Amino acid sequence: MLDSPYDGRRRPSWPSGKRSAVALAFDVDGPTGDAMLDGSLRDNLRYFTEGAYGPWRAVPRLLGLLEEYSLVATFFVPTWVVEHWPARCEAILRAGHEIAYHGHRHEVFIDCTPDQQLEIMHRSAAVFRQRLGIGPVGFRTPSGDWSLQTAALLRDFGIVYSSSMRGDDRPYFHPSSDGKPGLVEIPGRWDIDDYTALAYFEDPDFPVGLDRIPDFRAVERNWRAEFEGFHRDGLCWTTIFHPKVSAKPGRLAILRGLFEAICAHDDVWVARCRDVAQWWLDLHGFSDEVIA
Repeated sequence: MLDSPYDGRRRPSWPSGKRSAVALAFDVDGPTGDAMLDGSLRDNLRYFTEGAYGPWRAVPRLLGLLEEYSLVATFFVPTWVVEHWPARCEAILRAGHEIAYHGHRHEVFIDCTPDQQLEIMHRSAAVFRQRLGIGPVGFRTPSGDWSLQTAALLRDFGIVYSSSMRGDDRPYFHPSSDGKPGLVEIPGRWDIDDYTALAYFEDPDFPVGLDRIPDFRAVERNWRAEFEGFHRDGLCWTTIFHPKVSAKPGRLAILRGLFEAICAHDDVWVARCRDVAQWWLDLHGFSDEVIA
């Protein structure tokens, strides 16, 4: 992590004099992950349909809510999902949102060699180009971790920003040895992951023991409080939400309450992750690094 000109007592500046930044982000994992990687998904239709609910039913509902509040977001999408639900992904782009890299089958990057990671990125790039006609500039590691080589590998691949690590509550740069900016990191945290409060899947069971889903009003209060704290201190708040978890009919009220809290402030910059990354580059004197 490179030093920032801002210390903990000084707020970063945001466009148009806004006090804080919000980068809403959703992981459209679908039925990818461990059960796909180990082959057990082929024999588990219950698991498949639980995951498929995300792109098939939850994404349209979420897009409608974002439109209602005139909010933009970034969607991190495994390209296996793009291959199987291209119309849903096209709808995300038509609505003005961003789509970014999230592996092909939601791989565990820390367990992959650099060559394997690069193979996943090339495969994903080809799918995005062929199915959606885009070249994403952002990446969120599917497994929430990566190897020591990943940041440099992604930068050399042409990725501009990551939203994978946890090192700050403002964007920061990953180290670079050539004088050019490393990846811009837009950090999220596990406590702003809807899985920690709302996930409940069977066979394979998650969480183990299946012993939680808290009161929805408490979840909304927690998320609103997190946002309000970031806004008070002028920071950059991003989320790790999953449509198949939090964009169900009853739970949509949680997101509605959060969106209302965000929109109640006229000094919040709500932006796609790529826009936050570009702003951070410009702010630190790298205006020649323009995101296409």
